[in-house]
Amino acid sequence: MAGRFAPRPTRTTVRGGHVAVPGGGGVPRQTVAPGRVRTYVPEGPVDLGLVLGPLRRGAGDPTFRAAADGSVWRASLTPGGPGTLRVAVRGGEVCGEAWGPGAEWLLERLPELVGGADDPSVFEPRHRLVALARHQRPGLRLTRTGLVLESLIPSVLEQKVTTGEAYRAWRILVRKYGEPAPGPVGGRMWVMPAARTWALIPSWEWHRAGVDNKRASTILRAVRVAARLEEAVGMSAEAAQARLEVVPGVGPWTSAETVQRSHGAADAVTVGDLHLPGIVGWALAGDRDADDSVMLELLEPYAGQRHRAARLILLSGRTPPRRAPRMPKTDIGRL
Repeated sequence: MAGRFAPRPTRTTVRGGHVAVPGGGGVPRQTVAPGRVRTYVPEGPVDLGLVLGPLRRGAGDPTFRAAADGSVWRASLTPGGPGTLRVAVRGGEVCGEAWGPGAEWLLERLPELVGGADDPSVFEPRHRLVALARHQRPGLRLTRTGLVLESLIPSVLEQKVTTGEAYRAWRILVRKYGEPAPGPVGGRMWVMPAARTWALIPSWEWHRAGVDNKRASTILRAVRVAARLEEAVGMSAEAAQARLEVVPGVGPWTSAETVQRSHGAADAVTVGDLHLPGIVGWALAGDRDADDSVMLELLEPYAGQRHRAARLILLSGRTPPRRAPRMPKTDIGRL
């Protein structure tokens, strides 16, 4: 899942964290006509950095930008076409402004994007550490983008590689094969490629981006059935995961990472992760060697809200001390 609590961020801790959204400052002068506008009044506080942070794939993500005026910008490929959305919180209101063919679609789903479909009040902390993390972050909500492929493809890129490698591949491929985002961010933000464009990327370009054949093949298989995968938005998170896992190369780890964003799935705990079991085990039981089975046992009191509990644990900053070298970085594009 992006300001960060840990001095040594891993892929897991980054995604469980929070994008630092600068405060204050004026709205930058726009060089194009104003976009469509919608205002939404949430029931409670909304912290844009916490809510939208899991959608950012690294500081250089061409589809995501945290601006100096405190707003967050996203470029998305919607069913209506490419669109750019600017989200800002002013007082108790969430203000959205959108440009491009997908503007109407983005504004229609603005409440869900900032956690309007999430109900954090049903969560009951069972551990002091979790209760404290929740108290310190009242603006945490689980986002629901309503877009499957947008979260699936970068999650596949993150399989079994370092965070930097995955983010670099996403940045290179989106900038090279995507299109400039509409609105006042032309040339600075990009919309991810359409499914057919992903399918036509030559094998050597995957290689240059550092993506091995296994991950590239998984993405190619997914985009061939993109329409069926996008239909999963209308399903429950569990049914959506089952449909995603029909695609060879998409397992429980990848499907959970996807529905956490596309569906706002509060119970889709990530299994098969290199770091998460040890972090949860250390935070709740002092067991840095915990595996998936131990992690799931420790999270059992949070059944129905296990993903939210895991995020709060990551945000608490309680991680086991380092005792081994980092996973080595590789760049297959140089081979």
